[in-house]
Amino acid sequence: MLMKKRTFTAEEKVKIIQEAKENGVTATCEKYGLYAASFYSWKKKLDQMGIEGLQHSMTPEHLKRIRQLEKENELLKQLLAEKELEGKLKSELLKKKYALEKKKRL
Repeated sequence: MLMKKRTFTAEEKVKIIQEAKENGVTATCEKYGLYAASFYSWKKKLDQMGIEGLQHSMTPEHLKRIRQLEKENELLKQLLAEKELEGKLKSELLKKKYALEKKKRL
């Protein structure tokens, strides 16, 4: 009898792994209709990459790239914030300069 293919969310996979620790791998795999190889693959990904590793098609390379892009994104956000602050300071300085010049003329 063929089993219907089922996809599990990362949270469900973590729950299944925890349950297997308590009830045993064989019993848990039978309960959810899993192959032991799938279970051990999930467990390995969880141990190596954390819960992000259990996302669909996540590999260590993908996770590394995502973290690299997140760092780059943070750096760019910082640079943008600094530029915005710099622009505001220049704007305020120019307003003060022209306000002083107006007072001197009067």
